[in-house]
Amino acid sequence: MTSEPATSEPGTGHAVVLGAGVAGLLAARVLTETFARVTVLDRDDLPGLGAATAPAGDFGDRRGVPQARHLHALMDRGRQIVEELHPGLVEELMAAGAPTSEVLVGGRYYMHGQRLRPTSTGLTSVLASRPLLERTLLRRTAALPGVRIRPRTAVAGLLGTASGGGRVTGVRIRPDGDGADPDAITELPAELVVDASGRNSRSLDWLAARGQQPPPISRVTVDLGYSSRLYERRPEHLDGENSIIVATAPGLLGAGVARTEDSRWIVTLAGLLGQHPPTDEAGFLAFARGLPVPDVYDLLRAATPLTAPVPFRFRESVRRHFEALRDPLDGLVVLGDALCSFNPLYAQGMTVAAQQALVLRGTLAAGLPGVPRRFYGAVTPVLDVAWDMATSSDLRYPRVTGRRSPRGRVTGAYAARAQRRAAHDPQVARTLMRVVNLVDPPTALLRPALAVRVLAPTPRAGRTAEGSPARAIADPAEATRP
Repeated sequence: MTSEPATSEPGTGHAVVLGAGVAGLLAARVLTETFARVTVLDRDDLPGLGAATAPAGDFGDRRGVPQARHLHALMDRGRQIVEELHPGLVEELMAAGAPTSEVLVGGRYYMHGQRLRPTSTGLTSVLASRPLLERTLLRRTAALPGVRIRPRTAVAGLLGTASGGGRVTGVRIRPDGDGADPDAITELPAELVVDASGRNSRSLDWLAARGQQPPPISRVTVDLGYSSRLYERRPEHLDGENSIIVATAPGLLGAGVARTEDSRWIVTLAGLLGQHPPTDEAGFLAFARGLPVPDVYDLLRAATPLTAPVPFRFRESVRRHFEALRDPLDGLVVLGDALCSFNPLYAQGMTVAAQQALVLRGTLAAGLPGVPRRFYGAVTPVLDVAWDMATSSDLRYPRVTGRRSPRGRVTGAYAARAQRRAAHDPQVARTLMRVVNLVDPPTALLRPALAVRVLAPTPRAGRTAEGSPARAIADPAEATRP
């Protein structure tokens, strides 16, 4: 076993990041403000390190990011943070062809079978594909002084001390490429290890091996499945608009359509509680026809498919409550999906990862000792907002398993009321979208002047904002609300 040198002078140390996804790359950017050296480890090949572009229509498949083949959008709060950490990045994405769109103006957004009232929100969605965003972040991160990105590298465990409650002092790594020697273990010392390796993080196993107490875990099981494919795009499609979002509430079926950077359509169909979209031609189209509004089905009938549907399954949202630990292990910070992973229907993941990077920055500004404890305490309110928004919506379905509370029932019912009113009231629609995009706090919907509008009588249901009849909601029994 060999060991790589580490520096330990204040302000010139070494940090290691596990995972080169969005969460890991944004964390690495923040770490460069404190550490002289930052090493990012990833098991994948990471061809984006040297490639300025990927083949048009290539979903950017890589083992560590299986959801990269599906629809993504960077919420406005996430866009703001990414721009703060990497000035000019959005312009770079746009130069690569990524469209931007003002929420509710440049696309169609449906909830409860009705289109939300088109109105200016001041919010910008960046419709870059996940592969384009990651490639751009990867190249920018690799160009930062002191940063080294090591692909095809697996983490075999943590290095650490047992004295004084214990501390992580680095990681044990091995090459993970074809023909690599599994016994070629190298020690990589570090003053701080940041685990951004995703839902399949092994941090809990490593902590257990060191005799550390695991954090409490919250789970909300939704059994989500979705399928995505690319279609040819023509200027007349959707009357020139850039996207369609069909939320599942109150049924089980939903969809998202967005213009891609190579001016194609990416179409993602989704279903909860086992009602997953098929991947055969006829089944994919039939699923779209079962959506509560006809827009997606009409587009698919008019557009030419370019790829076969690609499936993905998400079983449950998981939150690991490291903030509840009495003595979190020093020297190790867990963030991103390794800390809290959300139902992807709500598109919160990348934006919440960006928020966590800002929290890490603030935590490090107070000094290195005690960083994990301070980070988990400071990030909890950030996670609470996104977690409560997503799970209160999911838990309105009787068959979704998870902990329900009286408060969650009340807030879920009020949020549903706001969503229905947003089809008719532009002020409610604007505030709702600013909350959904994590720009304004959920309490913005409770301000007295807005609450009066939310609680006003709702126009007769069953018709879209344009006045056309909405299709029947799939599985109406699931519309039961507490």
